[in-house]
Amino acid sequence: MAFYKKSQLKSNQKWYPRSIVVGDAATTDDVADKLAEISTVSRSDTYAVLMGLASALKAFMKEGRSVKLDGVGTFYYTADATKQGVDTAEEVSAKQIQGVRVRFLPETSRTSSGKVSTRSLVDDDIQWLDIATLDPAQKKGTGTETPGGGPNEGEEGSFG
Repeated sequence: MAFYKKSQLKSNQKWYPRSIVVGDAATTDDVADKLAEISTVSRSDTYAVLMGLASALKAFMKEGRSVKLDGVGTFYYTADATKQGVDTAEEVSAKQIQGVRVRFLPETSRTSSGKVSTRSLVDDDIQWLDIATLDPAQKKGTGTETPGGGPNEGEEGSFG
């Protein structure tokens, strides 16, 4: 079950559902336990692989490559450049790069007409519940908004 709260957008004063996170984040231990439960790999082996995943991703992306994990999605670097551009292509240099971010695109599949039909990390039958309908005692540890959880530019009323 996923949760939302009612949120008013300042720019147009309209109301939208905004996804929120309930409880604590799942940890590496939690993921290792779940993977061990659904596979033939032991929890300790799964945990060891998960602990090495960041190093492996970093090594490939440092080489300028993206990393595509089947059933998950693609990770890649983007560069944050200085706000002041330069006048010519010859003046462009790595010195303008102020930071690096890791971007993630969830895996998708497309229909023959090119429409996105599935996203691997999004369940087809998510049940959304207004957090305001929960008993106040059940709301402990709730209310963290998810990044990008509200309407996007040009996508009024969408879930994030």
